[in-house]
Amino acid sequence: MQINGKKAVVVGGASGMGKATAEALAAAGATVAILDREASEGKEIANQIGGVFHAIDITDFEGAEQALGAAVADLGSLHIAVNTAGGGTVKKTLGRSGPHDLETFRQVVDLNLISTFNLNRLQAFHMSKNDAEDSERGVIVNTSSIAAFEGQIGQVAYTASKAGIAGMALVMARDLGPQGIRVLAIAPSLFATGATAAFTDEQVAPLVEDAAFPKRMGRPEEYAKLALAIIDNQMLNGQCLRLDAGQRFAPR
Repeated sequence: MQINGKKAVVVGGASGMGKATAEALAAAGATVAILDREASEGKEIANQIGGVFHAIDITDFEGAEQALGAAVADLGSLHIAVNTAGGGTVKKTLGRSGPHDLETFRQVVDLNLISTFNLNRLQAFHMSKNDAEDSERGVIVNTSSIAAFEGQIGQVAYTASKAGIAGMALVMARDLGPQGIRVLAIAPSLFATGATAAFTDEQVAPLVEDAAFPKRMGRPEEYAKLALAIIDNQMLNGQCLRLDAGQRFAPR
């Protein structure tokens, strides 16, 4: 898909990989709506890139539908959706205090997996209204994690939710193929976002020692580059692409 002139939403676009992707899309000629928390810097970033901002709580599923609808109304249509918002917690299946509580597990699955599917089904609906360009109406890019494949000790909820995102890619691509909508996921390793951006080289070294090369955390702009490459290349579809410097997480 040619990015220039297209309309895009980036959920989680106020920081980290989402911010870098929103900026890259705008630089490539897209009009971008940033959807992020009310207290984020989303409005300022949207102003800087000539886009729009809408506050969203992705775990408020009905509210998220309204926020997305308002963003698409502002844009006029929707061709590109990049979803980066999410998070997790560390808790073992069985720890010293007893079994992993179901409420925390459910919260992490809601935050990552259910919210992603909720956004995807709605994004696809808006994309389906587009006129086809080279038989294509839209591209959806989700964010998984290499923890989906080699989750570490204490990541059972996070791994389950991110593995679900990876697993949805092919099925959803098959579901949406007749509408000319592609679906992919990116599985990053450790990236310099949020709290990790302030880590020293000494703190980072043991976290990336299992990487082949380069032995460092990923940079948000490297995620953005892959997202834009996915959007550009119509033959990429239905898979989860690792962005990890050849890293395979050890058990801890």
